[in-house]
Amino acid sequence: MPEEIQNLSQLLQKLESLTASDERITLGRVLKALGERSFAPVLLLIGLILLSPLSGIPGLPTMMGILLLLVSIQMVMLRHHLWLPKWLLARSIPKKPLIRSLHWFAKPAAHLDHWLRPRLGVMVYQAGSVATAGICIPIALLLPVMEVIPFSASLAGLALITFGLALVARDGALELIAFVLTGAALALIPYYFF
Repeated sequence: MPEEIQNLSQLLQKLESLTASDERITLGRVLKALGERSFAPVLLLIGLILLSPLSGIPGLPTMMGILLLLVSIQMVMLRHHLWLPKWLLARSIPKKPLIRSLHWFAKPAAHLDHWLRPRLGVMVYQAGSVATAGICIPIALLLPVMEVIPFSASLAGLALITFGLALVARDGALELIAFVLTGAALALIPYYFF
């Protein structure tokens, strides 16, 4: 059983260990490395992908929206194990852009991990994680639209990283910041279209 991830640096190390062999990394391999009960690390991973240069791959934000929707619904249902369809688990990305993205995040991750600590527990345990999942559902549904709005998918990615880190590190103060970032990401959509 994989060791529980408690900060961003540990997640990046796990992902980097996957790049040692194949030229393409499947989502199934990533989830196996993170563990079946890895809802929070998966939120964090989706956010990292949306914030990283990988988000420039056409269709990737929409794919992340589908993944986020499936994860969020299962969190709301209080499932204990993450289930994803085989076709989604078989999706892969090339190793080189993944390695570049991991190195791009390494220094900020170490700095950010220094500030994380358990606090405001009510925000990150059961009711808090259900509220987080409830907020992630509209983000997931809007990610295909955000793919065409400059910087909105990146802002959504930043919100998801913050939600994921808050749940992983049990940091309720960070959870409050994530709610503000989510509001900012969602506010960009009507501003852009109207």
